[in-house]
Amino acid sequence: MPEQTNSILPIPVPEGTLPRVTVIIPCYNEEATIGLLLRALVKQTYPHEKMEILVADGMSTDNTRQEIIAFQRQHPELQVNIVDNPKRNIPAGVNIAIRQAQGEYIIRLDAHSEPYPDYIALCVSALQAKKGDNVGGVWEIKPGGNGWFARSIACAAAHPLGVGDARYRLGGKAQAVDTVPFGSFHRDLFKRVGLFDETLLTNEDYEFNVRVRNSGGVVWFDPAIRSVYYARSDFKSLIRQYFRYGYWKGKMLKRYPQTIRWRQFLPPVFILSLLTLGLLTIITPIAGWLLMIEIGIYLGGLFVSGVLLSV
Repeated sequence: MPEQTNSILPIPVPEGTLPRVTVIIPCYNEEATIGLLLRALVKQTYPHEKMEILVADGMSTDNTRQEIIAFQRQHPELQVNIVDNPKRNIPAGVNIAIRQAQGEYIIRLDAHSEPYPDYIALCVSALQAKKGDNVGGVWEIKPGGNGWFARSIACAAAHPLGVGDARYRLGGKAQAVDTVPFGSFHRDLFKRVGLFDETLLTNEDYEFNVRVRNSGGVVWFDPAIRSVYYARSDFKSLIRQYFRYGYWKGKMLKRYPQTIRWRQFLPPVFILSLLTLGLLTIITPIAGWLLMIEIGIYLGGLFVSGVLLSV
């Protein structure tokens, strides 16, 4: 279970001044995208002197660190520090950065993301207005590479057929939701619900939001808060990503079965129905007809969606 953190919180920023913000970024071998994120942070409208950036690096073996060091030299006006994450997983990196953070507010970002210029300012504003205990916004999914396949992955990752009713991918009105990407928090929240669970190597953010909601808190979605997220660029990396998501989602749901959403429930039910009807065709031809109808409806939906996305 997540450890408690009653002794890590510094004295808050004096009232009447803009609060200090710590941006935390867990990463491992992200030389291709870490520069995009750091340059997006330079463009933030929030005062640079009120920002610190902690990159929790999982001992990258590529040029990630060199990219960060080069950025530090080019932009000394922005406080960027690297912290080591020897465990090399996301929740451990996030927790290490939280422990070292000096900000009153903590904003988590991803090395594959590129926040809009007003991202930090809007997160802090919503938190100060007490809209929610964890505040986030919309992912704008863009291709992580060149070519039609990378574009196809990005389209699928942003379409209702691929994401169900996830507000942070579809947009909509400001409202309380089950989860948001990355998240922004007042550091007192970690006193109440603990840090991120390091036994979950993926879905640790969703599990954290479950604890926020179970404690009486609110996870708040604001469509004005926007960031670009770069999807995987090839089939192999996509399979690895979603296999990891599915495996750790199962682990999380075993702990909190009441949190399952229909967007998570339908895919395994669909696969199970195909297998069941396939086996039943041995017994009755009606099952074969039902199987063909189900597959036809599914393929038809994909075809129509593809045509609409291409126009």
